[in-house]
Amino acid sequence: MTQAPATSRAHRSRHDREIVSLAVPAFGALVAEPLFVMADSAIIGHLGTPQLAGLGVAAALLMTAVSVFVFLAYATTAAVARRVGAGDLRAALRQGMDGIWLALLLGIAVVVVTLPSAPWWVALFGTSETATPHAVTYLRISSLGIPAMLIVLAATGVLRGLQDTRTPLYVAIGGFTANAVLNLALVYGAGLGIAGSAWGTVAAQYGMALAYLLVVVRGARRHHASLRPDAAGIRASAHAGVPLLIRTLSLRAVLMIATAVAARLGDADIAAHQIVLSLWSLLAFALDAIAIAGQAIIGRYLGAGDAEGARQVCRRMVQWGMATGVALGILVIAARPLFIPLFTSDQTVQDTLLPALLVVAVSQPIAGVVFVLDGVLMGAGDGPYLAGAMVVTLAAFLPAALLVPHLGGGLTALWWAMTLMMTVRLITLWWRARSGRWIVTGAAR
Repeated sequence: MTQAPATSRAHRSRHDREIVSLAVPAFGALVAEPLFVMADSAIIGHLGTPQLAGLGVAAALLMTAVSVFVFLAYATTAAVARRVGAGDLRAALRQGMDGIWLALLLGIAVVVVTLPSAPWWVALFGTSETATPHAVTYLRISSLGIPAMLIVLAATGVLRGLQDTRTPLYVAIGGFTANAVLNLALVYGAGLGIAGSAWGTVAAQYGMALAYLLVVVRGARRHHASLRPDAAGIRASAHAGVPLLIRTLSLRAVLMIATAVAARLGDADIAAHQIVLSLWSLLAFALDAIAIAGQAIIGRYLGAGDAEGARQVCRRMVQWGMATGVALGILVIAARPLFIPLFTSDQTVQDTLLPALLVVAVSQPIAGVVFVLDGVLMGAGDGPYLAGAMVVTLAAFLPAALLVPHLGGGLTALWWAMTLMMTVRLITLWWRARSGRWIVTGAAR
């Protein structure tokens, strides 16, 4: 009678060690981009509210341009981890190289589109006349770093699939440090203003991409995996990423709609929204660190044919997600007196910011479970379901967000609409996880 509980405790302990060993370093890598934006927000915020408002619009567009291709990391993680579980490291690294080549091609295409169309994208947000020139300047310069960031996404997916989250942590620390130093030097030292912040970020992003490439290429050579572009492999990587692209486009549409609504509420609201969104992104990536561990572990279990192990680690990660969400919510509430003055001295922006932050804090337990289940299904390669669930979520969020300017409530009401969005995601993902239909074993789904 005591053996089963003892066995269960042993399984939980093993899963906890696996989750912690992957999630803790993954957190550092995941927060690189939001930390870049938060550092830029803190530095640019003291230049003035129009500059910070311009950054808010440009940053939303840039994060969308990069994040819609997050399948380069997520799909690669799942595919590589399955092959690792099946014991084929050469095939795992070949799969990763296909993803990196696809990332480079997509990055170049995005830059070609973004450079001439930057004013149109900024205008689409209804940005004020005072904020528009700052937004266009930042968007055009920073778009040059998109190829580097897509390469970082793909290479990160390779390393996660290989159960290595420490290397991305080291690269992220170096990239964030370089970004902060370069931004301070170029914005204030060289007097380049918001343009200096953009150039500093681009330089840091290319440094990160080079570091990742050195690690992946060395591993590919060690296991005799080809480094050359393979048209069939690149097409296969793109095809596997289509459902996750739809899922991510729907999610980014939610965030862009929220930013567009905030921009129409006024400069103070969009400036406050930029700060809240930066914090929300940081918290989301912190929660997603557990999901990243789940992607790698579940992909490996399914590749090795261990369906029960995948179920057990899923249940344990949900518990981790809930507990972490509660802790982060408490942290946001406790740290708000220190957090708010760091980003702006404008009292109107501070007054707008405070109640929205409290909404974010309350929603963190929901977010904890959502991000974990999202990661579980990604690790299982359940992209088509994730795509459909996120489209449903977008359909629920859209009318709630668009009604905010008409019904009142300002930025706080907008973030309650964001909480509704997360609740719909929770319902759809929980139902799928309970069904067990995501469990498909083998080296490839």
